[in-house]
Amino acid sequence: MGASVHSSLAEKGIISGYPDGTFRPTQAVDRDEFSAMIRQAFDRSSIRNIPSGSYFKDVPQNYWAETPIQEAYEMGFMNNFPGNEFRPKQPLTKVQALVVLMRGLDKDYDRPVATTNRAAAAPASPTQANQNPGNQRRRIARNRLAFPLAGTVLMQPLLPAIAKQPPAPAPAPAPATAVPQTTTTTANETARISALEFVKSYYKDADRIPKDAVNPVAAATQANIAVNYPDPRVLNPNELLSRGSATALIHQALVDRGQIEPLQNPEAAKYIPNNQ
Repeated sequence: MGASVHSSLAEKGIISGYPDGTFRPTQAVDRDEFSAMIRQAFDRSSIRNIPSGSYFKDVPQNYWAETPIQEAYEMGFMNNFPGNEFRPKQPLTKVQALVVLMRGLDKDYDRPVATTNRAAAAPASPTQANQNPGNQRRRIARNRLAFPLAGTVLMQPLLPAIAKQPPAPAPAPAPATAVPQTTTTTANETARISALEFVKSYYKDADRIPKDAVNPVAAATQANIAVNYPDPRVLNPNELLSRGSATALIHQALVDRGQIEPLQNPEAAKYIPNNQ
């Protein structure tokens, strides 16, 4: 896992290293730093405006992340705490980062349809098999970065690369066939899969996901934004967000929005749960 992955996420200022030339991918990310990453990565319209000058009582004027914090808040990514606090030095957990990204990008869980079979009497007429719905969501990006991205020293101990494989095409409908009058056929009853059922089908530790984060986690998993190393089936939702993990999530969010091309690396795709 020591191979370096180069990406212009760092070169273009979305993710930056330290003056000593290190990236420190395992270091925890605080709310101020994640706000700065968001502000650099996404160009979204403001959904709320705040007065000029220092707005949050614990973010002083001329604080290094004052502007990124305010802009990430105005775009709807970051929220504040009671008493108008932002708590800039509070570390984020991985699940909190997913909630922030899904909220700011307006991504919701699109409940897929599960089909169950039951026997039913069939008339002597052609029938056609129902199609299994595929991944029903893919939004067109509203904004594009003003620069291309290619790749970083971002996830050194975490991922050999971050990639997203295109979804498999939906199966073609089965040809119509004549059925004798006395034969029974299979009819499909549909049921929507809840977000909780969905995450339980993907993650061994789904019971550790906070209740109010289940829908955002399901949405991130559907969109191939969630990335889990070394086991794609273990989310580790409450572990502190590392710089490497933050980079992986933001990279995948940009891929999902069509703002950058996925890195074509089949080996890396195994860390994306929805590619399993």
